[in-house]
Amino acid sequence: MAVLPMFPLGSALLPGGVLALHVFEPRYRALVQTCIERDDHEFGTVLIEQGHEVGGGDRRREVGTVARMVQVAELPDGRYAVVAVGTHRVRVRAWLPDDPYPVADLDDWPDRDPDAPELAGMVDELTPRIRRAAALALELGDQVGDPQQHISDDPLIASYHLASLAPLSTVDRYDLLCADGPATRLRLLSERLDDVETVLQMRLSAS
Repeated sequence: MAVLPMFPLGSALLPGGVLALHVFEPRYRALVQTCIERDDHEFGTVLIEQGHEVGGGDRRREVGTVARMVQVAELPDGRYAVVAVGTHRVRVRAWLPDDPYPVADLDDWPDRDPDAPELAGMVDELTPRIRRAAALALELGDQVGDPQQHISDDPLIASYHLASLAPLSTVDRYDLLCADGPATRLRLLSERLDDVETVLQMRLSAS
């Protein structure tokens, strides 16, 4: 259980994923300053269900990811360019009063059966499919990650890497974040990828 500064987002960050932020709103600039002073340089992220990342009044999902800042650059006008990496997933126990940025009491939510023996085979089967889908999405002009990016040898981390690389909707990616363990995540990813591959092929044929 931990209390962390929170940055609600319009996208779902997964463990192992990279988050690039352009921080200009005063309260989130204060969040960055707080995280710089923290020994772990961490803050929490959650997907915004409804509303906007700035201005308040948003509705937030209850499952999120802790992010650790790995690069921070302060710009001359006081804005920040931040690169952070997702470390592990959490559940929001309670939202606390803004100070001045959002703050939440979080519980860690470890994955179930992270060492199941079938995981390596599932990762090996899905990896080329996802690389092909990401490459095709990139060819069609979509914003996706590098299709040849490194996928971890650890099946648990790989399940998150593949979920981040797959050209999926934000809602699909959030569903994968919420899977109870890597085997469930990889099976769900395979199912969602079926539809994605069909749509990508249709778009390619029409182009």
